[in-house]
Amino acid sequence: QLQLVESGGGLVQPGGSLRLSCAASGFTLDDYAIGWFRQAPGKEREGISCISTSGDSTGYADSVKGRFTIARDNGKNTVYLQMNRLKAEDTGVYYCAAGRGYHYAGLAPSRYDYWGRGTQVTVSS
Repeated sequence: QLQLVESGGGLVQPGGSLRLSCAASGFTLDDYAIGWFRQAPGKEREGISCISTSGDSTGYADSVKGRFTIARDNGKNTVYLQMNRLKAEDTGVYYCAAGRGYHYAGLAPSRYDYWGRGTQVTVSS
């Protein structure tokens, strides 16, 4: 069974950091472009970061550029999202997704085939 599981979310103060992990089971992540998405209450799901199959290309939404870093460890079948200088507007449920057939899939949710269930990130003092 193909599965993506996110972890690492939680409550953090503004200016703090979190590292999210996305672990795959039932398939090998090497062949998939990976994206991170988030959904805030009352808002649509938005793409915030993505990485190519080999890790040589990355993309970021303007809202997180310079603060978030995506990386992958294909040996561990895991993708990470390091989030620094967090802001209240970063609050939401964070999802990772795997896109089949792309070297680099970009930030459009429609390009992704498999989704995790999400992890909650709350930035509040």
